[in-house]
Amino acid sequence: MAFIKKKERSKERFSLLLLDLEEYYFEQHTAYNVTRSSTTQPRKVRGSLKICSKSVIFEPEPLSEPILKIPLRDCQKIEGVEENDRNPFNDSMLVGVSIACRQVYYIKEGNVVAPYRIERGDSNFFFQLEIPRKTEDVIQMLLQLHRASCLDKLGDQTAMIAAILQSRLARTSFDKNSFQSVSEKLHMECEAEMVSPLVTNPGHVCITDQNLYFQPLNGHPEPVVQISLRSVRRIYKRRHGLRPLGLEVFCSENDLCSDIYLKFYNTKDRDELYYYIATFLENHMAEHTAESYMLQWQRGHISNYQYLLHLNNLADRSCNDLSQYPVFPWVIADYTSAELDFRNPASFRDLSKPVGALNPERLERLLARYRDMPEPKFMYGSHYSSPGYVLFYLVRVAPEYMLCLQNGRYDHADRMFNSVAETWKNCLEGATDFKELIPEFYGNDTSFLENSLNLNLGKRQGGRTVGDVALPPWASDATDFLQKSQKALESQFVSQHLHEWIDLVFGYKQRGSEAIAAHNVFHPVTYEGSIDCDSIEDPDQKIAVLTQILEFGQTPKQLFTTPHPQRITPRFQSMTRTPSQNTSFNELSPASVSEDSSFEDLTEESRRLAWSNMGKLKLVASHKLHKEAITGIAVTRNGASVFTTSQDSTLKMFSKESGSLQRSMSFSNMALSSCLILPEDATVVCSSWDNNVYFYSIAYGRRQDTIMGHDDAVSKMCWRDNQLYTASWDSTVKVWRCVPADIMNKRSQFQLLAELEHDAGVNTIVLNHAGTLLASGTKEGVVSMWNTGSFVLLQQVPCHSGKVHDLAFSPDSRHVLSAGEDSCLRVLDVQTGMVLSTVATEEPQRCFCWDGDTVLSGTVSGELLVWDLMAGKVTHRIPAHTGMCPGSLYATPSLAALFLEGCHLQVAQHVARVPHIS
Repeated sequence: MAFIKKKERSKERFSLLLLDLEEYYFEQHTAYNVTRSSTTQPRKVRGSLKICSKSVIFEPEPLSEPILKIPLRDCQKIEGVEENDRNPFNDSMLVGVSIACRQVYYIKEGNVVAPYRIERGDSNFFFQLEIPRKTEDVIQMLLQLHRASCLDKLGDQTAMIAAILQSRLARTSFDKNSFQSVSEKLHMECEAEMVSPLVTNPGHVCITDQNLYFQPLNGHPEPVVQISLRSVRRIYKRRHGLRPLGLEVFCSENDLCSDIYLKFYNTKDRDELYYYIATFLENHMAEHTAESYMLQWQRGHISNYQYLLHLNNLADRSCNDLSQYPVFPWVIADYTSAELDFRNPASFRDLSKPVGALNPERLERLLARYRDMPEPKFMYGSHYSSPGYVLFYLVRVAPEYMLCLQNGRYDHADRMFNSVAETWKNCLEGATDFKELIPEFYGNDTSFLENSLNLNLGKRQGGRTVGDVALPPWASDATDFLQKSQKALESQFVSQHLHEWIDLVFGYKQRGSEAIAAHNVFHPVTYEGSIDCDSIEDPDQKIAVLTQILEFGQTPKQLFTTPHPQRITPRFQSMTRTPSQNTSFNELSPASVSEDSSFEDLTEESRRLAWSNMGKLKLVASHKLHKEAITGIAVTRNGASVFTTSQDSTLKMFSKESGSLQRSMSFSNMALSSCLILPEDATVVCSSWDNNVYFYSIAYGRRQDTIMGHDDAVSKMCWRDNQLYTASWDSTVKVWRCVPADIMNKRSQFQLLAELEHDAGVNTIVLNHAGTLLASGTKEGVVSMWNTGSFVLLQQVPCHSGKVHDLAFSPDSRHVLSAGEDSCLRVLDVQTGMVLSTVATEEPQRCFCWDGDTVLSGTVSGELLVWDLMAGKVTHRIPAHTGMCPGSLYATPSLAALFLEGCHLQVAQHVARVPHIS
């Protein structure tokens, strides 16, 4: 109902809602409605005469007088009335307009919003303009519009009215005197229409270096709408009538309704204005995508309600366009019980099915019709969201909108929104009723449920007057109903299954074979791209299609083409519904690691505190260890010794306590690429570009063993549960049996357990915390995810346009973060393989640590960056190196960070937490 509150600025009785759909209001003149009687003096009522494209409207100043609306198509004669001057030497002058018509509408009689009273039969009206010299121009304008209204074909009428409109726009321009400052610099000016529910208002758009302006052609509801560019928070391109002509501007972060919605006459003007504002806002706002909101929602940073609002916004749903009003799901299925049991799955609607498929018997009838239908086929003849459905719910607070939509009438009393339970039942059983809900059902404003305006909405069969909406037994009043609806929307059950509904409305089940399988197919005209209105040459057909699009409803823009991930939530012990995902995959999913744990449960308080202070890192020591770039780092469990590998082919051992180099080893004349320490701190494992893996005994100070297992350089290694994973540029990851005790006792037998094939050289690998999942990244930018129990490939995602530099699992193992050569950080969902978020960076990030939200990364220029991944921005920049970070970042148990610069080992610690190293 936000759009209703926006329109309360105007106190006039007249509004554009008094016009017909697709009608324009051109101009107004102060005039008198003069009525004559043979027995009394003429009666004059002062008011405003509105000239519109299809009607003449007279708004009288006395509130007791009704507004008159005379359709031009019903006019029999329009002519000027000359002044009654008997002096033959004076030129005659028109003093008024005489209109003879067959039909007139009386609106707001007694200043009450009610159905229009239509008086049919011959009537005559005489309007006398307060400025007589304008009478001739008014008559000519009315005669021209009358000719347009009387054309036989609707397409010809529309074309003629459009030509009149464009002519008037061309003869006028934006009034520069309306600028807020004389220093403003004009960027562009063009024609457009301001869009509000059911109406559009033509005028001139002007944008300067400081403000966006819209000047209505008719000066209604105000002479100029002005928006400061510095106040803009969000802008969206919009479809209007399935055409890319709209632009919506928001000056707040959370308001449901925008500050202005503009429809342009061509896409070029729209795009130029959009990019100008976007460029202005580059440093003032962050661009949000469906994937970035998805990540926030998955992790519980935003509610189900907020997430659905964001998705609606991104899918071109707007409160200013009733054919694309935000759509929300029915989530409650029980409207008859005295108490609503949130622990009972039967209390909730099956979110994996569209409304039309919830009743099996009705669905079978619909499918039988669908099978016999010629192409193009559709299952549902009406949509789940349309202007009629929106106003069905909102008639008690938006009666004028309903009257506008239905030609001055309310719907039949028995078809009104009388009862929540009756409406739900009809959605389940009605032959043509498949509607979903609107955001108001999950808001805080109860006015749409109450007839607080005392509207006369008629009487139902049996004589009952339509009043407040009848609520379910479990709701004590309207406030309680909304509170319980909110609780249901945010409940554990809905949170676990909301992604299934998103798949239907915004996702991969919206179109194609998946939509057919999900019984989710609507009329083709509702889908974006199904019809090119501009290519339709026949004017009548074009008008018919546009009318159908606007009145029938439109399917949201498709946001996702792969299955939407599930939300991360603690599970109820007894509340489950068969998931839509494949069972075998769920057995492998990271959720199975801890059935009763959420991300918050897995994160220690001290760890969170340390990560929140990551921006306070301070360099305390720097040591030159190698002649060439360092490639790997490993730290003993007690933190006393640090091992590093380098492209100079050496393994070095550094004592943290003494701050000195203790050992230097070389295994071949080729670069070493990574290292790790096996449990018990007895053995260091090094990978080399000579295709080998070397095992070094710390106690004996010598090489103990070698694996010659690859045909190209070994790039990265991981170890877990007696299994060593080696990645190579030979396009494989090999898994070896590797028991530390056997290596120490020289009984090692490196049995090859698996060979994971890739299409390109593997540059990096990483295991999740439980060791159940492996992620690998190739030189061609592909990220693969594997089950380490069966060595089955779970996902393969083309992720970067260049090589993958580094990978990491989130602590809960549900997401993978990758850094690539293409200067992007990307978050992937493990379960679906979907790219949830992309953060563009100024330069490639070579390595990073990640706690699931915050990222500490090293750049190619040697800088350390702390990222807020949800916001997609850098929160801290830490000077670290004079050269690039080629190798590793390592967070020790004490949460000091070790990082590598070329030949240098650098140590940084949290200020005031760890003593400096001398």
